[in-house]
Amino acid sequence: MSDREAFVARFGGVFEHSPWVAERAYDRAAAAGLTAGSVHSALCNAFRAASPAERLAVLKAHPDLAGKLAIAGKLTADSRAEQASAGLDRLSPEEHQRFIALNKAYTKKFGFPFIIAVKGLTKDDILAAFETRIDNSKEEEFETACAQVEQIARLRLRSMLPGDENA
Repeated sequence: MSDREAFVARFGGVFEHSPWVAERAYDRAAAAGLTAGSVHSALCNAFRAASPAERLAVLKAHPDLAGKLAIAGKLTADSRAEQASAGLDRLSPEEHQRFIALNKAYTKKFGFPFIIAVKGLTKDDILAAFETRIDNSKEEEFETACAQVEQIARLRLRSMLPGDENA
């Protein structure tokens, strides 16, 4: 396995189901060294340099919060742990129905699932953000969702490359 292939194998899932981000980031990340900060910077630069359609595909690769993939147990390990950390795996039936309704309305309006870095948030924090952000314009929400994807990547990298808290 080449260094590039090893890098993509290790970091290809940081941006949900989008190993092309790691592939495009490899040269810059390899030159800077493998710290959470340098890898995050390289990945985000590759993500930002992508076409709007490619970035939209990354957004669409994310699962709905407390959605059907979570119920079926088909989330990635990272997504499952992230959603569980916010209590989304322990919703009451009423809360679950609220998430389903918001997911449906949000996806209908924006064309991609609601994305938020859930670490450190409660289900109430997430619902409040959901209800606020659904009123954004498509352009505002696309940029907000992209920023959230980058924050999720930062958090994932910190767990993969501990000791680099400045990432």
